[in-house]
Amino acid sequence: MKYNKLTTAALFTLGFFSTIHAQNIDKIINIKEVSRIEKTLCADDMEGRQTFTTGIEKAADFIADEMKKAGLQPLKGASGYRQPFSMYAAKLEKVTGMIGTETIDKKEVVCLTPNSTIHLNDGSKNAIVTRITSKDNFIVKFREAIGKPDNQVILVDSSFSKYKQLVNRFKGSAQFKTQKEHIVVFTSQPEAKNYAVYAQQSLTEKKLANVVGIIPGKSKAGEYVIFSGHYDHIGYGKPNEKGDSLYNGANDDAAGITGILALAKYFKALNNNERTIIFAAFTAEEIGGFGSKYFSEQLNPKDVVAMFNLEMIGTDSKWGKNSAYITGYEKTNMGEILNKNLQGTAFKFYPDPYTEQQLFYRSDNATLARLGVPAHTISTSKMDIEPHYHKPSDEFATLDMENMTQVIKAIAISAKSIISGADTPTRVDISTLR
Repeated sequence: MKYNKLTTAALFTLGFFSTIHAQNIDKIINIKEVSRIEKTLCADDMEGRQTFTTGIEKAADFIADEMKKAGLQPLKGASGYRQPFSMYAAKLEKVTGMIGTETIDKKEVVCLTPNSTIHLNDGSKNAIVTRITSKDNFIVKFREAIGKPDNQVILVDSSFSKYKQLVNRFKGSAQFKTQKEHIVVFTSQPEAKNYAVYAQQSLTEKKLANVVGIIPGKSKAGEYVIFSGHYDHIGYGKPNEKGDSLYNGANDDAAGITGILALAKYFKALNNNERTIIFAAFTAEEIGGFGSKYFSEQLNPKDVVAMFNLEMIGTDSKWGKNSAYITGYEKTNMGEILNKNLQGTAFKFYPDPYTEQQLFYRSDNATLARLGVPAHTISTSKMDIEPHYHKPSDEFATLDMENMTQVIKAIAISAKSIISGADTPTRVDISTLR
């Protein structure tokens, strides 16, 4: 069946009004309110919300204020909505060692660890080696490597030197102090059996924070449903042909944060959640997902029933309006539950069409998903042809606010049986994960 614009609106109205009882979803989640939040988060005065800047602090204040106005509670034991933690800026001072017969050049080394001294070699019993050769897909293999908890030497073929800047972004000028030792060496001998790397770094502590609020549950308060997104972006960068060097991050991921704030107001107004709902705005996603990693480590994964991570929902998907995709769709039955709850509307969730890009492992859902939680990212971004991804052109004017509002409404309606305790998604089989 082909839907025109009027039919789509009618179907949504019918579906929503039949399920929200006294609460009119359109009074809470509407284009005016969604646009207000989105415009604020991606405005020029937020300076691109880069981690460790005044811009991201301003964004955190705004998000916390919106949570307070919505009536959310801080996390148990917290004095406010910020969830603070520390990371450590590491400056590489000295590197010596060999890869095969090649002497290591300091300029070809990136340490993804906050330790002041790193000494790894082929005789280390507590370290592994990952080799990325010229025949490998660098992006896929590197992301797999940094997800491993082991001490690790990552030997990368010199032909991938163009990715050194990307690797440095995962260093992000900061790391958790508890993180294992990961050291990346670009070398002409990535398959060498013998290696020895000795590095010394100076460390500086840096503080940052997620912003988190909750709506306590009733009969199942010890079971958590999480709605999340990341509020950081990349600040200023390389200017485009118009001389614009500010990366506003309207879609990535002010759109996701706008979604969770709108959902927070909606579910607080309903005030009938049996399970506890957690709304989390993560920091430091763009430099390695550190905010979500810290947040996830504070939870018992067995207590988390589902995680809805919203990432770039501000544009039409490849299927057009009233649609979005779910990463890792096949790994749990959560997508089936959401689509069941949307029957009678024009909206549909699809499986991730960009599986070759490993999106399930690349966003803030990944840490909990690897622990078995049905944690998925919802997105509409056309990742194969996205014209504004990580560009200064990712601005408010490029978003489809009407469709984005419908996406948020669809998430609200489709999640209700999970929040009420009527449905419980199946867990991720961690033995199948890469």
